[in-house]
Amino acid sequence: MSRILPQPAYLLDTHPPVRNPWAMALLLILVVATSACGFKLRGQLQIPPELNPLYIQADQGSALRRSIVDQLQGSKVRLAARPQDARVILRIQKVSRSSRVIAVDRNAKALASELYYRVTFDAVTPGDKQLAPRQTIDITRTYENPDVEVLGKQSEESLIYEEMTSDAADRILDRLHAALH
Repeated sequence: MSRILPQPAYLLDTHPPVRNPWAMALLLILVVATSACGFKLRGQLQIPPELNPLYIQADQGSALRRSIVDQLQGSKVRLAARPQDARVILRIQKVSRSSRVIAVDRNAKALASELYYRVTFDAVTPGDKQLAPRQTIDITRTYENPDVEVLGKQSEESLIYEEMTSDAADRILDRLHAALH
């Protein structure tokens, strides 16, 4: 005959209450700190309703255009399919990328490089009234070039440029928000 042994109550409770006040305090501090540093979720761009919808004038296959559209998802900003349907036209006028070697070893092999990403943009109405003046965003990143395969170096450089593109899109939207309010 088998006996069933009683189980302690703490083993049966699958969702115990939070009993550590330090964990709660730390969570509260993190929430306050991230809100105070300007952290915001994507899709939080707000423009006045009378300036909706927005048209992005850039090359259709442009990585910067895709990044701006991605960051606008979840916001109340509508995108227009044609410039004449928009109330604000965000014009991406020039995007350029370049790099330069900043450190070499004694065999003239590149050890570190700087990558540059530059965007010039403005915002106008369909009647060419200036809403945000022409401005340029310059982003620079440095990366080390250790002894690895060439494909690895190219992949790392591409990832850094993708991050720079996303950063540029975020800065453009911040400046557009400031200009329209």
